[in-house]
Amino acid sequence: MRCLFQLLIVLASPLAAHAQDVVRPFAAFDLAGPPVLNDPHDLAIGPDGRLYVADKFGSRIAVLDPETLDVVEVMAAGKLPGVHDISFGVDGRAAVAVTGLGAVFVFDGLQGADPVPTAILAAPQSEGALVHSNGRIYAMAGGVGSLVAYENGQPVAIAEGLFGAHDVDEDRDGNIWVADNFSRRLVKYAPDLTVLKVIDHEKFGFIGPRYLDTDAFGRLVVADQDAHRVLMIDPDGPDGGSLIGVLGTGLPGKGPNLFDDPEGVAIDGSNYYISDSDNNRVVRYTIVVN
Repeated sequence: MRCLFQLLIVLASPLAAHAQDVVRPFAAFDLAGPPVLNDPHDLAIGPDGRLYVADKFGSRIAVLDPETLDVVEVMAAGKLPGVHDISFGVDGRAAVAVTGLGAVFVFDGLQGADPVPTAILAAPQSEGALVHSNGRIYAMAGGVGSLVAYENGQPVAIAEGLFGAHDVDEDRDGNIWVADNFSRRLVKYAPDLTVLKVIDHEKFGFIGPRYLDTDAFGRLVVADQDAHRVLMIDPDGPDGGSLIGVLGTGLPGKGPNLFDDPEGVAIDGSNYYISDSDNNRVVRYTIVVN
């Protein structure tokens, strides 16, 4: 009996240790919108509090009610081929990555069915766009591997070696995070595009990080599309950052804690909005940890 008891302890020990290592979901499933979008990519909360979605194969911006996730308005329908990203600045301007045209469109404000851009910035295979608080527009030209900072329509800084990279996002300190999916990493830049940090540790299991957002605590929420997961990361944690929580199982699916190629992330207070791209919808999760 004593030998059997000792054997059970030996067998149970690694299981207990493994259980302690399991990373839990950082938010709870709350609501799924109707599957009426067409491969939605990144999304952003607009100045009016509504949710603006880059609806890729719809070649449009779909505007959603953040409470119901229903589409309540459509902008530039059919005029934004392959649209991937949308960003709003504190001044109300919007930047839209129109991938099919190799450009970032800049709008003084997105209003009406057919808004007219006030500037068109060159960005071959434009996967990401950012209206920065410093007034510059940052365009991710993934086709040539360049992140370009534009000021008054002119390039003033450039970072190279980012072929196929996607999102460009500003954190609470004004620094810039890039989701460099081909290299399976996240890169932090100063506004002048000096590299500050790289997050690529194997513990994160990146396969294809596409778009991200930062919360009020400086944490990153990253849509790792090819892994069918969304990760919350503390970039200032030890050993290259800490993995706080994960949504998704790593397998494609449809339902609570399941995604099929998640692309975009937008944070609004305690709510996380995620583009569940191959399920053609947006889903909402609610915060669990602070």
